[in-house]
Amino acid sequence: MNQTVTGLILTYNGERWLEDCLKSLDFCDELFVVDSQSTDRTVEIAEKCGAKVSIRPWPGPVKQFEFALGEIKTDWIVSLDQDEILTDELRGNIISALEKANKLNEKTAGYYTPRSSFYFNRFMKHSGWYPDYLFRVFKNGKMKVTASGAHYHFEPLGDTKKLAGDILHYPYNSFFEHMEKINYYAEEGAKDLRKKGRKGGFLRAMAHAKVKFIKLYFLKLGFLDGLAGFCNALAGFYYTFQKYLRVEEKGDWGR
Repeated sequence: MNQTVTGLILTYNGERWLEDCLKSLDFCDELFVVDSQSTDRTVEIAEKCGAKVSIRPWPGPVKQFEFALGEIKTDWIVSLDQDEILTDELRGNIISALEKANKLNEKTAGYYTPRSSFYFNRFMKHSGWYPDYLFRVFKNGKMKVTASGAHYHFEPLGDTKKLAGDILHYPYNSFFEHMEKINYYAEEGAKDLRKKGRKGGFLRAMAHAKVKFIKLYFLKLGFLDGLAGFCNALAGFYYTFQKYLRVEEKGDWGR
């Protein structure tokens, strides 16, 4: 019996890349979009592409994914973010891998796939951005969702393999949008540090931020990504500084 596949995407105001994202998943038996009350054309685009759409408030990544996974009945799941697109190479390799797994009755929990992210003026090849292997193709019931700050992670529950070909990722439309996301990520990161009992403050913020810049620009070879690599390292410095500084923040200023 052939294995069935669902393409899963969580969305919020993702109209820019969503159609391309869903078209790259058109080999799936089902497309399932869980939308967090978008105010743009996201839902319209998803329905136009033939996706089943469920709209519910955002409870955080873990609970939203747990809801989505509970609704899916197919054997396999391919999960993408709303700003990600499968290349033809990776698309073909996913199809081949699932056909092979079906024929050989393999016990593989799923597959890691490389992701190539666009920043400023290029797809980054260094700075810790590539190949950025992610567990995005998995057997239903063989993946656990966890989160750290604002970022979610898929943890395999069993043996895994790697596939060739990239997920193309377009995380930011502009520096303005990047700074907005840094503000959100830093706030969520600070909350996570507080929960873990970690200390913050100016000196720790500066120390961690300097280490982050050195790691991204020198140790991860960000300088080979040109101006994009330098801007990304500066953004990493700013994000880390803000995250640790906010751990000790007491409340509204001047009150």
